[in-house]
Amino acid sequence: MRVMPLIAVGLVVGIGTGWWLFGQRGAAVDIAPVDPASVIAVPGEPARSPSVTPETVSGPSRSSLQVTAAAPTLPVAPVVATPATAPASSGLLLPVQGISPSQLQDTFTDARSEGRVHDAIDIMAAEGTPVLAVADGHVEKLFDSDKGGLTMYQFDPDGVHCYYYAHLQRYADGLVEKKQIKRGEVIGYVGSTGNANPQAPHLHFEVHVLGPEKQWWKGDSINPYPLLTGR
Repeated sequence: MRVMPLIAVGLVVGIGTGWWLFGQRGAAVDIAPVDPASVIAVPGEPARSPSVTPETVSGPSRSSLQVTAAAPTLPVAPVVATPATAPASSGLLLPVQGISPSQLQDTFTDARSEGRVHDAIDIMAAEGTPVLAVADGHVEKLFDSDKGGLTMYQFDPDGVHCYYYAHLQRYADGLVEKKQIKRGEVIGYVGSTGNANPQAPHLHFEVHVLGPEKQWWKGDSINPYPLLTGR
């Protein structure tokens, strides 16, 4: 008889519990769904973090940062005029009429007989070709020597240089010692007097720097070739 009251109590308790559970279900809080892929890591693949859009920071445009720098001003090199030929700087005229500087040969250091050095240049030309004064000056000495034949020594106006012309065929008419002569004036004619080869007439031409004594037969020889050619 006691079993029936226990069954009745169990039914009442079961019905009450069910009723209470039903009421709690209606008051449940909604939860936003979650993407499983963002929570569950896949083996062998790094977990993805939620994407974040960076905030755009405004700044000065590229064109506003560009600065135009003025090109530096470079100094202009002065123009230096170069003389066309040595005669323009030395003032010396080529002493044989009709001969150009390109026809000259530098024989200044050539050996000569008796162990001598030439100390001059030979300007080849036909016999009788006019010989011209290389500069203004005066006739210091007319001399007939064994080696040089008919020669002339000319001093420049300052008495610094002596110009020596040798192997002349003859002197120009009226040429005498102490006569003043001008650059380009005919002083004689090409020949082969002295020890020159008659088959090769030429003018032997020297330039000397005079000593303090101003002696026509003594001086320091300088090479006429660069003075006449600019080389």
